[in-house]
Amino acid sequence: MKARLALLALLALPACERLSEVGRPPALAAIENPTADPRWRPVSMPMPAPQEPTSGANSLWRQGSRTFLRDQRAAAVGDLVTVLVSIADEAQLQNRTERERDGTDTLGLPRLLGLETSLTRLLPNAIDPSALVQTNGAQTSTGTGTVRRTETVTLRVAATVAQVLPNGNLVVAGRQQVRVNAELRDLQVSGIIRPQDIASDNTVKHDRLAEARIAYGGRGTLSDLQQPRIGQQILDIILPF
Repeated sequence: MKARLALLALLALPACERLSEVGRPPALAAIENPTADPRWRPVSMPMPAPQEPTSGANSLWRQGSRTFLRDQRAAAVGDLVTVLVSIADEAQLQNRTERERDGTDTLGLPRLLGLETSLTRLLPNAIDPSALVQTNGAQTSTGTGTVRRTETVTLRVAATVAQVLPNGNLVVAGRQQVRVNAELRDLQVSGIIRPQDIASDNTVKHDRLAEARIAYGGRGTLSDLQQPRIGQQILDIILPF
């Protein structure tokens, strides 16, 4: 009984959350420190051995510096950099497989130390020891698969430098939410960039992000209509056929 009540309570949680928004548009998330999210983890990547900085006498150049004059591009934790997302992917795959196999097996026991004469006592009818078992099999398999995908996403989102790795690369994370009427659009971008890839206008292209994580989706009235109901999703997972 307790298990059933717990299951019903678990199923009712999403419904209660949606019922609390009846008559109101989806609420925007609060602006938070990305590193305060319990799911956020510091990034650990292979790093070169640290080198002690050396300076020359009567020289303004510092060993290891990437620029002679300091600019305003993102370089430290808390700085902002604009990520340019421009995705235009298209893929088309088509596969066809045909397989056919025939098999015939015959098993007999004409002579086996004279024991073949005992088969007549074990089996009620007369048998032929040379043809005890005979099987026939035929298998035919035909498969056809087609995949056609076209994606186009063009967005700009400001991300925050959350971590500076020992080799100078920057871990960035950004989130943008736009609410139109009762529909909320959510864009999330995170990854690792090199300071050299940041343009003079403090922007970086999405294809320069290592370990890039780009998510664009939404929730609201239209998104609910495009998704199966919770009960149908559960049945699709647990039903074996």
